[in-house]
Amino acid sequence: MLELKNIRKVYHVGDMDTIALDDISVAFREKEFVAILGTSGSGKTTCLNIIGGLDKYDSGDLVIKGKKTKDFKDIEWDSYRNNSVGFIFQSYNLIMHLSIVENVELGMTLSGVSREQKHKRAVEVLEQVGLKEHLHKKPNQLSGGQMQRVAIARALANDPEILLCDEPTGALDTTTSIQIMDLIKEVAGDRLVIMVTHNPELAQEYADRIIKFKDGKIIDDTNPHQERPKEDQFHLKKTAMKFKTALGLSLNNLKTKKGRTFLTSFASSIGIIGIAVILSLSSGFKEQILKFQSDAMADMPIIISQNTQQIDEETMHKLANDRMAVVKGTAEFEDTNKVYLYDPSENTQIHTNVFTDEFMDYLESIDPEICGSLGYTRLANLNMVRNTDKGVMPVSIASSSFNDNGMSSMMSSATMSLGLSSYPKQLADSGKSYLEKTYDVMAGEYPTSDNEVVLVIDEKNRIPLNVMEALGFDTKDVETIDFDDIVGTEMKIIPNNEYYVKTDMGNYIPGTDYQTMYDSKDAITIKIAAIVRQKSNVTVGVLSTGIAYSDNLAGKIIELNEDSDIVKAQEDSNVNVMTMQNFDDDTAKSQFLSYLGATSIPYMIMVYPETFENKDLVLDYLDAYNEDKDSDDAIVYTDMAGTMSSMTSGIMDAITIVLVAFAAISLVVSLIMICIITYTSVLERTKEIGVLRALGARKKDITRVFDAETFILGLFSGILGITIAWLLTFPINSVLYSITDLENVAKLRPEHAILLVVISTILTVMGGHIPAKMASKKDAVEALRSE
Repeated sequence: MLELKNIRKVYHVGDMDTIALDDISVAFREKEFVAILGTSGSGKTTCLNIIGGLDKYDSGDLVIKGKKTKDFKDIEWDSYRNNSVGFIFQSYNLIMHLSIVENVELGMTLSGVSREQKHKRAVEVLEQVGLKEHLHKKPNQLSGGQMQRVAIARALANDPEILLCDEPTGALDTTTSIQIMDLIKEVAGDRLVIMVTHNPELAQEYADRIIKFKDGKIIDDTNPHQERPKEDQFHLKKTAMKFKTALGLSLNNLKTKKGRTFLTSFASSIGIIGIAVILSLSSGFKEQILKFQSDAMADMPIIISQNTQQIDEETMHKLANDRMAVVKGTAEFEDTNKVYLYDPSENTQIHTNVFTDEFMDYLESIDPEICGSLGYTRLANLNMVRNTDKGVMPVSIASSSFNDNGMSSMMSSATMSLGLSSYPKQLADSGKSYLEKTYDVMAGEYPTSDNEVVLVIDEKNRIPLNVMEALGFDTKDVETIDFDDIVGTEMKIIPNNEYYVKTDMGNYIPGTDYQTMYDSKDAITIKIAAIVRQKSNVTVGVLSTGIAYSDNLAGKIIELNEDSDIVKAQEDSNVNVMTMQNFDDDTAKSQFLSYLGATSIPYMIMVYPETFENKDLVLDYLDAYNEDKDSDDAIVYTDMAGTMSSMTSGIMDAITIVLVAFAAISLVVSLIMICIITYTSVLERTKEIGVLRALGARKKDITRVFDAETFILGLFSGILGITIAWLLTFPINSVLYSITDLENVAKLRPEHAILLVVISTILTVMGGHIPAKMASKKDAVEALRSE
């Protein structure tokens, strides 16, 4: 059955060579009890290890059932040990953190035997060796003889053809030794048993054949056997350890070191705790910022103007970096007595948005569910007169952008305005209008017709002096005006043909016969229906202080004037028909025609999303129009709210990245620590490695065992870190609330928690993988000798 042909084995230690086996040849029968005798160093244990596939010979061949093994690979030796060989060692070599049943099951687990079958078989062989009453125990709860019985049961579990016994009674007393030898003799009847021993009496009493070794050679064989040539009858079943099995082994080992496992996991989790707390605060603050932005910028429109400035991406990054350098104090200042000139327009491009009928129809067709209102800014002038106590006089809507001192009125106001004169129109038939949602009525009522306008005041009920003067109110030595004196005031908008007069020189000037203008049947009468003020909960309004009117009124004025004499004259002329001066370019002429009411094309369009959350849907709708269009035909818009939001979001992201990077240093330390801890575990479990290899575990199975251990540590560290971080959010939120009045800022998001647990597990496995690979390369024989 088994034959060693000219086997030679030499151990190299430094410059010294020790010959363990010197060209030995011996054959064994399929069923016999062979005892190998010899002094220490005679080569008997080396021979046993080579037969068992634990050690490799240098030359010669080991033939098993006609199968030569000189070309065996590691995986074939592993399968051979698992399928065909059972080991019984002098020191038992049981895995102490497993029960005796689990110890016996281990070899069958590597063979792929089902859970039910291997448990049944393990109980059978344990009962066979007399341990029926001890099935629930672990090895350290047994005597030496009982532990050797467990080792015998483990060796028999896979029903091997060869049973190798290395000094099986060397650590036992005489009575127990006899019991063990009787047991081995009992199971030797149907298989080959090879026993190495120093005891000639045991060999004489129990063995069928005695082979004596001396100095690596066989000097005597009481019953030699000559193996006849035969065909290869040897078949191997490959072994494999499932990751679940590796997890079970590692988990049991960690349970024996609960204190160290917890401290290791806690130390490893510190980095996870730090990152989790940072992410909790970051996501919480970002949520607070987004909430504030949603409230503050919900009414901020998307602006589309006829001319918009574009800056290339490279310039944007350069400008951002330059600003950041100034903030950090790292900006480079030029040391020279010269002034350098540059043209900022080189890096900018003016894009002209062409508001075609197609685009205007497309915009008007937007879903009212996502877009509440559309606002238009038109350059058409309102030719207005008013009947006052002093008679009919021209009046106008004066700009309130600047006060008499040249200081922006916006700077002196707590509320923010985009400075427009026309308010947006509601797209949906139902619901409140933009005016109703954004402004409170202080006197009068919201407009119900296009010819009704409102007077807008600021949060302190103020309005610039020049605005009221332009509207024809007496402001001399007057500090306040009653609401009732304003609400109901009527004015008339005069058509161009009656407002402008052509002179003998061929140019046009405003007429002075205001009474005739006022009495014209074509004049449009408008009335101040209400005085309104921006609501306290609205951060951004679009109307400047002064008169505000609906876009429909502007449409009526354009319709009234687009075919007027002054418009036709201006269309046919390249000079200003009022000043008789040349236009600088076509744009100037186009804008002046718009001023005269020649076109209904707006100068600027404002799109108001129904909610802040719907803004992205509106942007998608606008982007859809630009698909398949040339860059010249595309519509470029300005998303002020999006720009501000991305800036604050970018700042928060940058801060988070920096803080996470600092916290991640502790993860690197944890990785190094895990590497050391795993290496320590490898040293502690060296004998276990040898046992697993003897049972047929592959090198990759050994790696898997220690990878499983670091997997458990990493998973537990991640879960522990996340749990501690979550608990820390409560006192953190309490402190933040007492300082800032912000509630529930620190929020640990589930996706962050899961991601950090995964990262913890992966990093821990990475940290332990190198020691795990070292464990797999340990020599099985050396590992079994360790204590």
